[in-house]
Amino acid sequence: MAESPSATATEPLANFTAAMTGDQTFELQGRPAKFTVLYFYPKDNTPGCTTEAMNFRDHHDEITALGAAVYGISRDSLRSHENFKAKLGLPFELISDPEEAVCTQFDVMKMKNMYGKKVRGVERSTFVIDANGKVVKEWRGVKVNDHVAEVLEFLKSQP
Repeated sequence: MAESPSATATEPLANFTAAMTGDQTFELQGRPAKFTVLYFYPKDNTPGCTTEAMNFRDHHDEITALGAAVYGISRDSLRSHENFKAKLGLPFELISDPEEAVCTQFDVMKMKNMYGKKVRGVERSTFVIDANGKVVKEWRGVKVNDHVAEVLEFLKSQP
């Protein structure tokens, strides 16, 4: 298991591969984009996750114009992801992590309160990774409203 990434990471993240929509495999190393934006979310087709995906969709052209590629990631199956992507018309791929390997690498699995019960789930988080595989910015415990604007603001500030 790789160490949890942080904004002060000096070493590149350990490479990983994971299945993603479009019958593709995500591999961290060798990404062609200047930045990779990985956003972790709890579950397809839930209100907050749907809003977040639509916000990334609606600003996708701006994000890619800044040299970044966006990928959503959750524990949902590829089938669920394919349906979610099609339903919302997402122009980016979704990574499936049912075994929680990537979620664990990024330390986003947390105990959360759901209707008064403690449950283990994905903490909504976003990471910007540079072309060298280093985390250059992270947001944890993300609130959906205005989050994509924060990501855009950060990307615009980069040389």
